[in-house]
Amino acid sequence: MSQIIGTLHNAVSRAKVETKDAAAALAEDWHGVNGHFVDLTIKFIGASGLPKMDVVGSADPYFVAKLDDKLSFVSTVKPDTLSPVWNELWKIKNVPTSATLVVEVLDKDVGNITDDHIGNFSVTVSAGAKECIIESTGSFRKTRGTFWLNIESIPSTDHKAERRQYIFDGPIRFSRHFSPTIGRLTNLNDTRLYSTWKIYIKGVRMFFGDTVQHWNRSYKAAQAIFQGTTSIAVRSSIQAGHRMLYARSTTNAFGIIDGPQDVFRLLLHGSAGRPDGANSPGVGTPAGPAGLLHAGNASAAPPTPSPFAHRVKPSVYTYIIAVEDDSFRFSETGAAFFVDFASKHALHANCAQAVRYSGEFHPRPAGGWENFSDETADDAVRWELVIDNNSGTYSPDPLMLPDLKELLEYNFPGFTIHAWDRNDPRLAHSREACRAYALEKRGVRQEELQPHAAPGQETLSQSARSNSQLQSNEYGAQAAEGTTVGESVTQS
Repeated sequence: MSQIIGTLHNAVSRAKVETKDAAAALAEDWHGVNGHFVDLTIKFIGASGLPKMDVVGSADPYFVAKLDDKLSFVSTVKPDTLSPVWNELWKIKNVPTSATLVVEVLDKDVGNITDDHIGNFSVTVSAGAKECIIESTGSFRKTRGTFWLNIESIPSTDHKAERRQYIFDGPIRFSRHFSPTIGRLTNLNDTRLYSTWKIYIKGVRMFFGDTVQHWNRSYKAAQAIFQGTTSIAVRSSIQAGHRMLYARSTTNAFGIIDGPQDVFRLLLHGSAGRPDGANSPGVGTPAGPAGLLHAGNASAAPPTPSPFAHRVKPSVYTYIIAVEDDSFRFSETGAAFFVDFASKHALHANCAQAVRYSGEFHPRPAGGWENFSDETADDAVRWELVIDNNSGTYSPDPLMLPDLKELLEYNFPGFTIHAWDRNDPRLAHSREACRAYALEKRGVRQEELQPHAAPGQETLSQSARSNSQLQSNEYGAQAAEGTTVGESVTQS
């Protein structure tokens, strides 16, 4: 314990010196820049003195940080500790100098619908190292520990800062959400088919501005989710499923994408912990790496390993870009957990009334899968990403596709991005070639291409409906007030 606290204090001391030097250097450059907005780099160092929260063990703390309720940051979960060390960075451009940073510290309760509140605090965004007292809320405020962070601040040089505030600028973090519960429900031994992923992409507002894609009022499935009295029950079921899929736990995999090579390793070779293939302590996968786009199995080794376990998998993915946190969320379109849900995209979006964008995407070798041979090694291939607006629930504006292309090129340099309309014949040809290669060359079964369940098998939808009944009164009250229940960051 003393060693951990000593480490925290040393980090704070170094941060104070670095901040002082940076402030002196920046004082000379202030003239000629926008003095009302700043670019921030916030380093969340760690905490100590947290209260014991679990009957068995101590606590599994994480935190949610918010800037003026405009942008949020959710940390990794640190298992079984009262003195967590995070050292996680958050960069934001065009932040008003009057902004307030609010941090809530929580204890992850695996299996519960909500997590335990430990305490919170708020600070200004002025530069410097900060030692903050965590306090519980309510009529009796109690000290629940100490939190250390450091804020670096430089004047914004963006002449459009006032029009595009609170722009997330990295690092590009990813999380892979693996649920053994969903694995049991779907009766599968392949974590690809019951895993979901989030990539926190940067600069969304630079390309999309404040434009969002609202739910499609002319689409029947969307009407069933968002319109009428029966939609309350439909929404509650989908939201319960979302919480199960995106559950934040100590078994999630987390990492940071630093450059094109990391993107290649993560998206194509499938390192699910750190991009170098090693799992971070406490946050790795339950049993080895599981790639986003490879065909391997991340659970216990099967009796007959797939000969394509380390190859890029020809597969189609369903995605949304969320409004609330600018995260790129996706999973395989054929994932078994989609069975019986009214909308795949609403499930990923947690029934949000609007998204930044949505559709499907698939990887392909340059020239398409129809011109590819497994004799060619993956690392000898120039990979492309084909992405579209194929979403009936939100029906994204095709005129935004060039902006989507630029956004992905900005986040994933080194990849060729094709952004095509859902009705573009090039898209249909490329997607079918991808699926044909999976069927003919990789041993994928036809039923795996679409959500399916075995006869008599309990689906995620059935489990979610049971789960949502526990919260029906709460959700019903919110829906009666005209509120769409958004994603709880404490659950994702």
